[in-house]
Amino acid sequence: MQLAEIKKVIIAGAGTMGTSMAQIFAQYGYDTTLYNHREATLQRAKEMIRMNQQALVKSGDLTTEESMAVQKNIGLTADKTCFANCDFVVESIVENLEIKQEFWRDISRLVKPSTLLATNTSGISITKIAALTEKPARFCGMHWFNPPHLVPLVEVIKGEHTDEETARTVFALAEKIGKKPVLVKKDAKGFIGNRIQLAVLREALHIVKEGIADAKDVDNAMKYGLGFRYACLGPLETADFGGLDIFYHVAEYLLPDLDRSAEVPPLLKEKYEKGELGIKTQQGFYSYPEETSKKAIQERDEKFIRLFHALYQK
Repeated sequence: MQLAEIKKVIIAGAGTMGTSMAQIFAQYGYDTTLYNHREATLQRAKEMIRMNQQALVKSGDLTTEESMAVQKNIGLTADKTCFANCDFVVESIVENLEIKQEFWRDISRLVKPSTLLATNTSGISITKIAALTEKPARFCGMHWFNPPHLVPLVEVIKGEHTDEETARTVFALAEKIGKKPVLVKKDAKGFIGNRIQLAVLREALHIVKEGIADAKDVDNAMKYGLGFRYACLGPLETADFGGLDIFYHVAEYLLPDLDRSAEVPPLLKEKYEKGELGIKTQQGFYSYPEETSKKAIQERDEKFIRLFHALYQK
């Protein structure tokens, strides 16, 4: 399957990620279907699409007419027969290896032999997910970051059996829909983004646990220092600009003092066991009362949109 041959796209999984991804493909003119086996989930997705589109119209990124065209390009269905005549499938279902394997065992036999297949896993082995997939050479990872309709990064990950042409085509497709793809050449757990993110989170939680700083100040240190810098320069570029000799000497005395635990950080474990899962439960490291949770998401999205304009203004 060549890039120009891809016309019909199916996003499997109508959660936050899948719903957002569907909007991107639809925005770029693809005949897009959002599949989920639960009708109730599809109805929630329909409302989420409306809210996301409203934010993009408000920011001036889309006109009302363009937004309506996006919504018209998205079909919602719980009928598996939709897979019989598509060119590209991205799966974004529950992050569970067995469930993903079962999904692909079934779907890879429903689609055309030429249909390209991708999983939006956050870090599960692409090779393992594809273990029961028919023609695994056409299968790869396509990891988006939340919220996908605003965050530019997409990781394209090669499994052990992924054909080079498959990876190139999916990479080119990501570019065509306005993303900034990176190629992950080796099927390593967590790929690139989540390996770095979890390393940062581990140390951030360690700083709070040790009483070095409160959660708010840790977040502010990232937002107004490291995050500000990393929005323009990656960590290796930052080291080049700062001087590798400086980073070498800082690493000598600081690395032995950093958290090197292989266990889930205690503060994260405590929150998880209490059911304090963040904005979805209205309580995490911060509180999100019901009347402000939607506003918090809207404010986050507005900031992402402004940042995107600052970095990638056409």
